[in-house]
Amino acid sequence: MKAEVVSMTAEHLDLDAICRAGEILKKGGLVAFPTETVYGLGGDALNPGASMKIYAAKGRPSDNPLIVHIAEFDKLAPIVGEIPEKARILAEKYWPGPLTMILSKSDLVPKETTGGLDSVAVRFPSDRIAQEMIKAAGGYVAAPSANTSGRPSPTTAQHVIEDLGEEIDMIIDGGQVGIGLESTIVDFTEEVPVVLRPGYISLEMLQKTLGDVRMDKGLIASDSKVRPKAPGMKYRHYAPKADLAIVEGSQEAVVKKINELAAEAKAHGELVGIIATDETKDRYQEGLVVSIGSRREEETIAHHLYEVLREFDQSAVRSIYSEAFYTPRMGQAIMNRLLKAAGHKIIQVDK
Repeated sequence: MKAEVVSMTAEHLDLDAICRAGEILKKGGLVAFPTETVYGLGGDALNPGASMKIYAAKGRPSDNPLIVHIAEFDKLAPIVGEIPEKARILAEKYWPGPLTMILSKSDLVPKETTGGLDSVAVRFPSDRIAQEMIKAAGGYVAAPSANTSGRPSPTTAQHVIEDLGEEIDMIIDGGQVGIGLESTIVDFTEEVPVVLRPGYISLEMLQKTLGDVRMDKGLIASDSKVRPKAPGMKYRHYAPKADLAIVEGSQEAVVKKINELAAEAKAHGELVGIIATDETKDRYQEGLVVSIGSRREEETIAHHLYEVLREFDQSAVRSIYSEAFYTPRMGQAIMNRLLKAAGHKIIQVDK
């Protein structure tokens, strides 16, 4: 099977193609589509068979829950047991947008979609193409990122074609996504809301809105015995084909260490990849140097992260060294993804 690829923009929707996508989803098929965060791989969230198809297409473990996407506020109540007041407050402030909330599920949602859990993850994306497709599909679309499990998430339709072009029915090409990192996930099944995956909406923003919000301890010190509710947090994720290591320390020490590692690799006839910034890219003498963006504009780093990891997959590099990006607002989300891509391999310098 080769996916049909259709192109459109939010300003110029192809309504016929959106209707076709809706029919595919209603019949249990799979459609990849753009959102403001990354491209999603959609299936009918209320159809157990469609959810199992998503797992199979991605090569994703079936105990890893799928996020249910809605496009109207009144679609939330039927799929959840209750909506806590704090969840209502967050929805009013950040929906539509890059926020996923975990709530107790109703019987309408099959456990195949929730990875066997009694809770359901729900998001209302702001992307207009996504919204129209969700409505055409009946209102509930389960969608993880549209990539092979473990690979960097897709920020363009071409990334989806590379990974899943032979596995799914349709790909809607809406151009490059805006944010480039997956949504923030907040769990409301505990007394105090807990961030299970950091994203564009930071912990500080959530605390400013709600007061007491905590960060999941598993994001700081991973415990393999804890079964996380957040999609993707349990498994190695976002990984390029080459070995990736993060070099942490002062900027001077990091640049010096990466230059030493690159020179050492060259002496052995190997080319290394280097993830730098606009501010440091000219300070590296060896290797394939790629700027991920500017530290002065941290959104650019988030926007390019997965694209840069995928770029290295097209090269001959066997090892990649990256600077660390503890930027003020999105640093937590950026480093969460980068650490998982590196399998938590860190080279500490000057400490």
